[in-house]
Amino acid sequence: MTDVKPPVAQQRPYSYERHGITISDPYHWLKDQGYPTVDDADVLAYLKAENAYFEAQMAPHKALVDTLYEEMKGRIKEDDSSVPAKDGAYLYWRAFEEGAQYRKWWRRPVAGGADELILDEPALATGKEYFSLGAIEVAPNDRLMAYATDTNGSERYTVRIRDLSTGQDLPDVIPGMKSAIVWSADSSGFFYGNANDSWRTDTIFYHRLGDDPKNDRVVYKESDDGFQAGVGMTHSRRFILIETGDQVTSEIRLIPVDKPDAQPILVRARQPGVSYSVEEHDGTLFIHTNDTDTQFRLVTASLDKPGEWKELIAPSKTFYMTDVSTFADFFVVEGRENGLDQIDLHRYSGGAPTRIAFDEASYVAGLDENPEYDVDTLRLNYQSMVTPGTVMNYRLSDGEKTVLKVQQIPSGYDASQYETERLMIPARDGTQVPVSIVYKKGFKRDGSQPLHLYAYGAYGYAIPPGFSTGRLSLLDRGFAYAIAHIRGGDDLGYQWYLDGKLEKRTNTFNDFVDVARGLIDRGYTSTGKLTASGGSAGGELMGAVVNQAPELFGAVAAHVPFVDVLNTMQDESLPLTPGEWPEWGNPITDKAAFELIRSYSPYDNVTAKAYPPLLITGGLNDPRVTYWEPAKWAAKLRATKTDQNVLLLKTNMGAGHGGKSGRFESLREDAEEQAFLLWQLGLTN
Repeated sequence: MTDVKPPVAQQRPYSYERHGITISDPYHWLKDQGYPTVDDADVLAYLKAENAYFEAQMAPHKALVDTLYEEMKGRIKEDDSSVPAKDGAYLYWRAFEEGAQYRKWWRRPVAGGADELILDEPALATGKEYFSLGAIEVAPNDRLMAYATDTNGSERYTVRIRDLSTGQDLPDVIPGMKSAIVWSADSSGFFYGNANDSWRTDTIFYHRLGDDPKNDRVVYKESDDGFQAGVGMTHSRRFILIETGDQVTSEIRLIPVDKPDAQPILVRARQPGVSYSVEEHDGTLFIHTNDTDTQFRLVTASLDKPGEWKELIAPSKTFYMTDVSTFADFFVVEGRENGLDQIDLHRYSGGAPTRIAFDEASYVAGLDENPEYDVDTLRLNYQSMVTPGTVMNYRLSDGEKTVLKVQQIPSGYDASQYETERLMIPARDGTQVPVSIVYKKGFKRDGSQPLHLYAYGAYGYAIPPGFSTGRLSLLDRGFAYAIAHIRGGDDLGYQWYLDGKLEKRTNTFNDFVDVARGLIDRGYTSTGKLTASGGSAGGELMGAVVNQAPELFGAVAAHVPFVDVLNTMQDESLPLTPGEWPEWGNPITDKAAFELIRSYSPYDNVTAKAYPPLLITGGLNDPRVTYWEPAKWAAKLRATKTDQNVLLLKTNMGAGHGGKSGRFESLREDAEEQAFLLWQLGLTN
């Protein structure tokens, strides 16, 4: 460790009162009051001082970071490309060139002809600290292409139109886009959504090529601040979908793709807590919904009476239906049974479905790119914690699987040297929590080896037990790597999600702590040899568990952590806050929600005690978890904790929620995290 002293943020008096309770927040000043512009000299000086301290502390471990980075980079096929997918008259694919941070997008005529470069991300990213491609959509006429780019991490994308016959962009430029892009059938224009001043997408527009974007027609305007609007298309390509909703409620309208000026058709008016999605086949709507059961069901409706739903597949106690896709001759139902992915094929004529079988006991499987509607094979993807990502075709006539691509690991990988298992560990309320674990053969369950525990636990997002090349650096150094499938995700169904939100939010934190203790009790690791990480809402999880059980962890990494929950959920000016109330509660109007959030909000519950070593990251341009959340948390921890353990805060000054954008730059950040964990466990040799 260097002798450089950590920055100390000033404490400036600030307080507010809500529900008769006064809250003091001496680090409130770290939120630049001119946000989203951040130019407050004191704020920037503090963030830069923390970054300098991070660099100074990590400098002695640069060789380890470099080693880990080279290991991770060596497992990536640099000149990698996707499997070409047929879409009409062309095959489309993406490819990295050796050494490139970003992809090139290609196509080739199915009838024969030369490869065509349709978008060059490396060229677009030249000279930019950050670059992200937000959308790319070729028009039905195959000649025009809309694409959208973000060059600062703010998730406000600029749309441009390229004439693929000339390679030149048209004059049309639309700033501030934050949605998908969907063309009308005649390729004369497209639908899109723009972020408003609060960073929310509340309006869907139709842009006709050549028109001034300022005059684009408003197709739909959402009046509820808690809802955001989006745009999509049915797989049949007959209807535009105008979708609006929050975390738990949805409402969808349809516009014929060949009549972009038509009045949108409402499928069914929003009902609080009812979520649904829509596909279409031969004039019939296929609607996937949780209106009667948390396991979801499939209903159908006619176009002339879209709100009158007739049940086609009833909810199942054991099968959690997650998605429905329609094709010309069949439809696909995806879901999970006992937490394991399943793919069922159904004929429109009825009869028993065909379930696609996979060999491993634990795996991740689903539909891959299937752009066309009338097909006789399905493109699938498959992986497990020991099996690299695999793309295959499934032939419907006889069920034959043909492997098209297996993720290549140039530096070498022998799956037989690793083992994976799935445990059930009881939480304190008796609920059995699934845990997926992978480790190298020979791993000892005597508490002598380190284990890294990861989870997310929010928004119904399940963490799949998939493959990771970056993870191998820890496994090869004696770690086990575990994923805790805690409540708040929908790993075991929608009810699993409901049981980790709102008034049940603390189940998520308790599950993680109890899984950690269960793994220690079973000898997978021991106190102090356990490390953990999570990002965004998973970063909130990290903040809560180090408040609850700091003694368990040898080191913790919290990325873009949502830790200032009480303040953020009261700030209606922030992009996501109104839409987040169904997930966390509204502390502005609901005193019980205020008190509950106050009881677990990581920032509000920092106390004078010993904390484990912490690596905290943030992004200056992050619109999801604003930069001041990790900054305030780090500042309060420094001033309050009683230990001498290392605490590092790194803020990406030119990036957003996902960190740095290039594939190798993001790898270096992964290497920094692992180096920090190894350093704190004394495993740097």
